[in-house]
Amino acid sequence: MNEISGLRKAAVLLVQLGKERSAAVLSKLRDGEVEEITAEIARLESIDASVAQRVMDEFEELIAAHKYYSRGGLAFAREVLEASVGPEKARDIIERLNAVLTEMPFQFLRRADPRQILSFLQDEHPQTIALVLSHMGSEQAAIVLSGMVPQMQADVAHRIAVMDRTSPEHVKLVEGIFEKKLATVLSQAESSTVGGLGPLVDIINRSDRTTEKLILEALEERDRELAETVRAQMFMFEDILSLDDKAVQLVLRQVEVADLATALKGVREEVRTKVMTNMSERAAENLEEEISLLGPVRLKTVEESQAKVVQVIRQLEESGQIVIQRGADDEFVD
Repeated sequence: MNEISGLRKAAVLLVQLGKERSAAVLSKLRDGEVEEITAEIARLESIDASVAQRVMDEFEELIAAHKYYSRGGLAFAREVLEASVGPEKARDIIERLNAVLTEMPFQFLRRADPRQILSFLQDEHPQTIALVLSHMGSEQAAIVLSGMVPQMQADVAHRIAVMDRTSPEHVKLVEGIFEKKLATVLSQAESSTVGGLGPLVDIINRSDRTTEKLILEALEERDRELAETVRAQMFMFEDILSLDDKAVQLVLRQVEVADLATALKGVREEVRTKVMTNMSERAAENLEEEISLLGPVRLKTVEESQAKVVQVIRQLEESGQIVIQRGADDEFVD
C-alpha cells in the first residue's frame, strides 16, 4: 500500500470506524493533526472497497503486532508473526510497527520494574510525575502511585485528571532527561494514553482499596466536582454485570422500583436479565410492567436514575457489604 500516504490511510480508517469512534480518536490528537486529517477526509470523494479493506487489514495487523510486542518485546512479536503469516509478511508488519513505535514517547518504561521507577520519580515535581505516569501502563502507574505518600498521591492524581495537551517538545525533553537517569536499569517499552480522567480512573481501579480511598478523599478536598466525576466513572451502571448474584440482590433491596425501572431503559439485554434473575418472579413482572409504562424517557433522566443505583453500590462497598474486585489478577470494573 505504498501508493497511499499515511495521512490518507488515517482518513480512510476513520471513515470506516464511523462517527462515534472517529470522534473519540480525534479527541486524542493535537489540533494540527485534527485539521490535517479532517481536511483529508473532506477530500475523499469515494473510497474503493478494496482500498478500504487493505487499510483495515493493515490496521488489524498493526494492532496484533503491537499486542505481541507489549507481551514480549519486538523479538517475540516477530517470532509469533513469522509463525502465523510467514517471514516476508512478518517483516513488513514489524517495519510498520517500528515506524509507529518510534513516534511514541517513554517507550522505555513499559516493561520496567515500577519500584525502580518510583525510586527515581518520588523526588520529582508532581507535574513531572503526572506526565510520566500518564504515559505508563495503568497497572504500572498504580503501583508507582500507591508507593507515594498520600499528599503526593493526591497532588499527582489531580494533575493527571486536569492534564489536557502537552507540547511534543516538552514531552520529548522530559523523556530524554528521564531516559538518561534510568538508562542503566530500564529496558525498552511502550507508552500509554496521556492524561485526562480515563487514565486516572484506570489507575485507581487497579490500585488497592486503601490507595483508592486516600486518593479520592484528597481529591475531594481539592476539587469536589472533579472527585465526583472520577467516582461516577469508576463504576458504570452496566458494570453491575461484574457483581455476584448475592451482591446484586443486596443492591436491589435498597433501590426504589421507580429508579430501577428508569435506570434499565435502553440498557443491554444481559444487564436487564442480570437484574431480573435476581428478583422474585412477581417482582420481576412488576418491574417489567413499570418499565413498559414509562414510555420514552430522556437520556438525562435515565442517567440520573443509574447514578442513584451506582451510588448505592458504592455505599455498600464502602461499608464492606459487597466487594468490587480489584487488582492485577482480578477482573476489573472500569
